[in-house]
Amino acid sequence: MNQRVIGLRDRPQSRKPAWLRVQFRRSDDYFDVARTLRTMNLHTVCEEAHCPNSTECWGRRTATFMILGDLCTRSCHFCAVKSARVGSPLDSTEPFRLAEAVKNLGIKHAVITSVDRDDLPDGGAEHFAKCVREIKKRSPASKVEVLIPDFHSNLESLRMVVDSKPDIIGHNIETVKRLQSALRDAKASYETSLKVLKIIKMLAQTVYTKSSLMVGVGEFENEVLETLKDLRSVKVDIVTVGQYLQPSKRHFPVAEYLRPEVFDRYRNEAERLGFKYVFSGPLVRSSYHADKASG
Repeated sequence: MNQRVIGLRDRPQSRKPAWLRVQFRRSDDYFDVARTLRTMNLHTVCEEAHCPNSTECWGRRTATFMILGDLCTRSCHFCAVKSARVGSPLDSTEPFRLAEAVKNLGIKHAVITSVDRDDLPDGGAEHFAKCVREIKKRSPASKVEVLIPDFHSNLESLRMVVDSKPDIIGHNIETVKRLQSALRDAKASYETSLKVLKIIKMLAQTVYTKSSLMVGVGEFENEVLETLKDLRSVKVDIVTVGQYLQPSKRHFPVAEYLRPEVFDRYRNEAERLGFKYVFSGPLVRSSYHADKASG
């Protein structure tokens, strides 16, 4: 029988519980990263997606860079990133500026993600690969993780990214199967995301694959567990589970705020299923503590 997780459905959803309140302690490292990003005209998903962990991550010299512009050709109902039918013109200097920023800032673990670019023939895969190669060349001590779109599960696009040899390749399944159409753009699907993760592992068996799941959007607990099983069935190595936070009143509403002990249960179950690394907690995001899984 379907069982909902124990949350806070009886409380006003505009009032976040204590465990979701973040204290912003901005260090010298944080301001150094912020200044460099402005100077070099680089985007981060930390800012675009209103991530609550940016001060912590930047303070630890980790950052999630967003390439391929700041306009997404998909419009997911949970996402704060701006959308349009056609994205921004490609900037051929971006891979070099990104690599130089990683080198100058001493970034230990660089995560590269992007908007969706369905308007490009390869979905932006070649640009992803150039960014990875430039970072590897200019800052060889830095670990590089990519969080990629689905590229419509195109084999050649995925091969381009794999061949650039990132340390971790992530693609987010986002939510349970039943809620895909409610939260994600119509071009995305649960099946496509699983296919993408399966292809990546087929192309590079030793690379770590990663995916992320939002909760608190109306899912049942057994659906979360089923999603974890599906991700393991395609040999995903790393999984993150975090509380969905509504970016604005225009976005998909929070159904419930899950208590920390629920995330502990999900962590225990994911570890039992065989994931190598599991990050599960109210403030966890897809790139949260990403450096801890890079060896």
